[in-house]
Amino acid sequence: MSPSGDGSSVTDCCCSCSPGENNGFHNDNNRSILVNCKHSVKSGSPSPSCPSFTSLLCLDSIPLKDWEKLRRIFIASAKGFTIGAGIKGGLAIFSILARLQRRKSPSSLRKEVAITNNEAIILAVKETLRYGLFLGTFAGTFVSMDELIGALGGHRRTARWRALLAGAIAGPSILLTGLGTQHTSLAVYILMRATVLASRCGIKSKRFGKICKPLTWKHGDIFLMCLASSQILSAYILKQESLPPSYKSFLNKHGGKDIVILQGVKDIARGLPFTNLEAIEKYYKTVGVNVTLDPNMKVPCSIVHENQSCTAHIFSFLLQAYKRALPVYLPVYLIPALLVHRQGLLKRPYTLLAKGLVGTARSSLFLSAYCASAWMWTCFLFRIFKRCNIPMVAMGTFPTGLALAIEKKSRRMEISLYCLGRAIESFFTCMADEGYMPPSITMKRADVLIFSLSTAIIMHCYSQEREVFRSKYLNVLDWVFGVPSPCETPRFKDT
Repeated sequence: MSPSGDGSSVTDCCCSCSPGENNGFHNDNNRSILVNCKHSVKSGSPSPSCPSFTSLLCLDSIPLKDWEKLRRIFIASAKGFTIGAGIKGGLAIFSILARLQRRKSPSSLRKEVAITNNEAIILAVKETLRYGLFLGTFAGTFVSMDELIGALGGHRRTARWRALLAGAIAGPSILLTGLGTQHTSLAVYILMRATVLASRCGIKSKRFGKICKPLTWKHGDIFLMCLASSQILSAYILKQESLPPSYKSFLNKHGGKDIVILQGVKDIARGLPFTNLEAIEKYYKTVGVNVTLDPNMKVPCSIVHENQSCTAHIFSFLLQAYKRALPVYLPVYLIPALLVHRQGLLKRPYTLLAKGLVGTARSSLFLSAYCASAWMWTCFLFRIFKRCNIPMVAMGTFPTGLALAIEKKSRRMEISLYCLGRAIESFFTCMADEGYMPPSITMKRADVLIFSLSTAIIMHCYSQEREVFRSKYLNVLDWVFGVPSPCETPRFKDT
């Protein structure tokens, strides 16, 4: 009921009018007219309550004061710094703990003499501060440009392109992570995220809807994973230097094969004479297997799985890969349960813990099946065609992406986009190394340009096409950047 008791209810809408002269309102043609606005207050009557967050920000269309804008800039910078430092610091803590665990073994002591624990801690602190400054500066720069452009050109006149320009200007803040540090992987991944948002906007558009129709394919995420797998796993076998060091280390661990074995497969795939058959035989002796390799072999199955058959190798490898995958996903599911759902954990601990364990088991099965199927499909093709070459390796690693179907639907696109970003980076690195890309089109800091372009698209979608975001991402963006009054910047659409 309304305060006046006339039976009308107060709605949650926010009018698009602005205060004018003579207590009236200006319409789009600047004609002063008197209207009965739902948010107007009768003389002598108390101000009606507006329950929604949008209406609370409206405040009868009074623009934000300068100190409020400065406060928004400061808060955005502080929150951006908190997120950057928190994420990088958390990863650094896990890395240091893993390092301390590895140093207990004598073999790892010989490998890690180049850097001490104190140096590793100092480096982690520096990286944490750098990433905090990066995201803090990015958030502060975007909000500053958003407010400055709006103040100079008018919030409504610049609403459709202001966030696009502000996002592009804020992009070079990635240089704060280190002037000599390349972030191609991060830039390409953000570009993939921006492309997804742009495609969702295209699907909604009447002009581009038909063009973007294939992007609505139900299993498009699995197809993207297959494309990414073909490049990533081919590079893992044939050209590991095209992959980022951390990702290469991850693949070497979960690929389950020693580097000398990969070198043997690489030699036969490239049609080169074997250079390390003796090293492969020595490696198998260290694990208790005696194998004699034929230098005239046509397929590398005996190199990959010694005296085992292809079928037996797949099952034994799958079991070993599952044991390697469990420690990867256990913290991914259990730590959020302890931090984010700690209150629910006290009320229904068995339900949440069971859900986390099921998720851990499922994701671990995906990763182990993914790695095992890579060797399964390549062996399958090698045996059928009686040969091993680069096209066969690319073809054999393509269907490996089908393992993504094991994961739940909500995680598939995230995983496929992450891998696709790595694949694109590896592909262009291979093209440049082979001389297929002219030096004139290569840039020293292409990562900054790509990142700036991507952030421009993302922030434009955040400002104008908010419905293309998932709610969890939109909540984070709103928390960091703040939502200006919809009466000043019409970001919210009437529903």
